Amino acid sequence: MSGSPISVGKAAPTALPATYVTATGMPRYNPVAQALHWLTAGLFLAVLPLAWVAISLPPAPAKGSMFVLHKSVGLTILAIVVLRIVWRMVRPAPPDPQAPRLLTLIGRVNHFLLYAIFLIMPISGYLLSAFSGRDTPYFWLFTIPGLTKDEGPQRIAESIHLVGQWFVYALVLLHIAGTAWHLIIRRDGLLERMLPVQDGRNSSL
Repeated sequence: MSGSPISVGKAAPTALPATYVTATGMPRYNPVAQALHWLTAGLFLAVLPLAWVAISLPPAPAKGSMFVLHKSVGLTILAIVVLRIVWRMVRPAPPDPQAPRLLTLIGRVNHFLLYAIFLIMPISGYLLSAFSGRDTPYFWLFTIPGLTKDEGPQRIAESIHLVGQWFVYALVLLHIAGTAWHLIIRRDGLLERMLPVQDGRNSSL
């Protein structure tokens, strides 16, 4: 973690500040990374049901409102993921916990693909709407202009968006399964790295 006094080479190890470690001694994600992670998770839990409900509704103003909410939440996820990438460049993630190499590799690839799919889905969703010739209202606060109607790019964006949802399901389930494995099988306190300090200590960014 950037700014943490982790030893390098043969230097004597220096203990991390108490607010940077879990009860098991693993480095903890900083509070900004934690907040962005859980905000992304919460918005993800909202964006999918909004799409399911919008698709199921008959043509009516309510259907359009649900799609506005779905698109707005999706664009918010896009902005947060970009912010997470920038923040991770500024403050790198803590070292991976000790685990079999294959599982560590799977975890890293899963994280990379999650970032990618959470960029691809809102971008393809916007292009799907934009190439239909429609503007995209953002929570009725302002409007993102559409593009010239073009069925070719529209179909490509639609295919990416429809197929991409299955990658979202698979990657999120894999992420949850990996967390559950650490929590239930290994019991190594991995999840605590993404949680605020629970004993009243003040954490520092």
